[in-house]
Amino acid sequence: MESPPRDGQVSAEPIGSALVSRAVELPDCDPRPFLAGRDAPRIYWTSPYGPEFAGGGTAARIAAEGADRFETVREAADDLLSDLNYDGPEAARPRLFGGFAFHADHDPAPPWQGFGGGEFVLPRTQLTRANGETWLTVSARDASLEAVERELAEVREALTDARERATGTDLRNGGPPGVRSTTSTTTREEWAEQVSAAVSRIEAGDLRKVTLAQALAVELAGEISIPDALARLGESYPDCFRFCFEPTTHGAFFGATPERLATLRGRTVETDALAGSVGRGDTPEEDAELEASIEESEKMAHEHELVVETIRDQLSPVSGEVRVADRRVRKLATIQHLWTPIEADLSDDGHVLSIVEALHPTPAVGGLPPETALRTIRETESFDRGWYAAPVGWFDAEGDGTFAVGLRSAVTDGTTATLFAGNGIIADSDPDEEYEEVQLKYRPILDELEDE
Repeated sequence: MESPPRDGQVSAEPIGSALVSRAVELPDCDPRPFLAGRDAPRIYWTSPYGPEFAGGGTAARIAAEGADRFETVREAADDLLSDLNYDGPEAARPRLFGGFAFHADHDPAPPWQGFGGGEFVLPRTQLTRANGETWLTVSARDASLEAVERELAEVREALTDARERATGTDLRNGGPPGVRSTTSTTTREEWAEQVSAAVSRIEAGDLRKVTLAQALAVELAGEISIPDALARLGESYPDCFRFCFEPTTHGAFFGATPERLATLRGRTVETDALAGSVGRGDTPEEDAELEASIEESEKMAHEHELVVETIRDQLSPVSGEVRVADRRVRKLATIQHLWTPIEADLSDDGHVLSIVEALHPTPAVGGLPPETALRTIRETESFDRGWYAAPVGWFDAEGDGTFAVGLRSAVTDGTTATLFAGNGIIADSDPDEEYEEVQLKYRPILDELEDE
């Protein structure tokens, strides 16, 4: 795949006439061998709320850069999908999968080569598992219906043959690649200075909150299998959004994030406020004590309410009603979070990318006021966030879709990986406590890389 265009230019590959797309039902097909048999670009997406997708190849591609990247992608997608010729079930309809960089001035330098400011792919072949059914979708531009149907039959036959040859051993989850070494971008002393400087700005009234992050460079002992890593993450974090975007052969961004940014179905928006965290206990009694500590913490409650207030304010201009549920604790394998589900009804028809643009970055990953927090992050962090903490997900021709926040994540070239984690800093943040909490957030990915 060629390098993404710059300065807001858009590419949609291959250039041609109407987009033709057809789907056929399959016997159940494990996404791991499906993904292993596809060349880049490859995608994977699943969530607690919807279908599982895997895809490979390019029927069309959209790329954009700069502050207008959300609008640029939306307009290009409207043009691409306006003449869609699709025949198949609703669940298997073609979708655009991808994401955005955290910062508008993102530079796709290592380890983010191949990842532009906004990158979306409509896969040539898309596997969908939903409601106990499995579907294969083939899409193409500048191709006849007969050619698409012929390719659909060929891919279906190949997948069916591969499934019949497979055994339980063939589909067994491969082991982790192992870790040779890890190197943090930020020492504990540097982190303490960064947090103290942020707290000083908060006390001076320049900031209300800012989320600072670290990166962890990992040298792997062997080559990582992304399909197997995703399967292991699914076993440990079934209630998270699991994703992988591999726009080129240079690298893949993958993770298991607990935080939904936005889902749009028709005119109904669903989102989450997820801020404030603590670890899990080794015993039920210890776990309950930790849960009580996060529920009773004034610091955690303050940090969380900042996120809830801001999301409500961001949705209010486009919504007739914003509904905020009761705050609760969401428990994951290694961590528990304060969590508030939020819903809104749009006043008019909308597009999920408009909601994504309005919400990104949430105070949970950016800060308040937003522009001051973004400048502080740029001035403080010694690495480029790339797609970390940014919107990743999918949307369709109707503008419906789901995006998550790219947390609990890593970018890998196969033999090395860079992990990312951060924490919200407010007036009474303690550098040592914040440092330990960041290390806890590395565990979901690091655990899947380490060979015990």
